[in-house]
Amino acid sequence: MIETARLRLRPWQREDRPAFERFNTEAMMRYLGGVHAPARVDAMFERRLADQARDGHCYWAVEHKDSGALVATCGIRIASNYPAEVPVAGMHEIGWRVAEAHWGKGYAREAAEASIAWAWTNLDAPAIGAWTTQLNVPSWRLMERLGMARRPDLDFHHQDHPPGAPLGAMIVYALERPQ
Repeated sequence: MIETARLRLRPWQREDRPAFERFNTEAMMRYLGGVHAPARVDAMFERRLADQARDGHCYWAVEHKDSGALVATCGIRIASNYPAEVPVAGMHEIGWRVAEAHWGKGYAREAAEASIAWAWTNLDAPAIGAWTTQLNVPSWRLMERLGMARRPDLDFHHQDHPPGAPLGAMIVYALERPQ
């Protein structure tokens, strides 16, 4: 478990599945291909549990310390769901999603900074990557505020989108391990 001034990052538990659904709204999923069917949301939730069990870390559940409310998901995972020819395959990836009711409060940055600090202490990763579509300005701007550098050499087209689809064109940022 990781604690910040306002947040607690922890592994997902089976009973979190209904709350996980809050990250599947039209506004939140607009850069991720739209609202997913329940079966796909179930698969995403199972992937969080599997990542945690296999690697000891994942995109964790993020609770507000005072209320206990699930406000976000954020953490580090190994990008193991990409074909080997994709430049980010196997890379440590940071990711976040904040429930709409909690946008604009700085939770994504707070949780991301804590996740990065945890990674440098607990993992041997030489770098941490993050990617999104060019259209997702709030996400790549946060990557920049986190000190990540744009890495066009790692850009790729996401396999879940047809060739040429704008949402499939991933831009990549990375943060090198501090010396």
